[in-house]
Amino acid sequence: MLSFFASGRRRLCAMLCAILLSGCAFDVIHIRQMPADFHATPEVQQAWTLSEATKVRLREGHASDLKKGTTWRQVGRVEQGDVFHTSDQVVAVEASNQYEADLVVNRNAVVGFYLIVEHTFTPADPPVEIKTSPR
Repeated sequence: MLSFFASGRRRLCAMLCAILLSGCAFDVIHIRQMPADFHATPEVQQAWTLSEATKVRLREGHASDLKKGTTWRQVGRVEQGDVFHTSDQVVAVEASNQYEADLVVNRNAVVGFYLIVEHTFTPADPPVEIKTSPR
């Protein structure tokens, strides 16, 4: 009698595993990343506050929406533009992985994100003009 329950339990477990695994199709999405030569800025930095919420699109994956009223300060520069960081919200770029990111701005437009840990740049598609007020 005990072996009947054990074999039934094994069959049930095998069926549940098969169902779960068949439903776990995982698409791997890679974001486009380019090596970025980051140069930190000296103590005197630009700072501004975002006047409007802004959505930045990427070709692959997606980025955090930028919240109105967040204060941004320049922390460095990459070839594509000035790099800004905020402590008012978490900024991330997501695809199959999640990356901590800073904003890259050139001529008052978000041109992409600097991925902090990876030391890479991922472009916005298309660049997005932002409305700011001085800090």
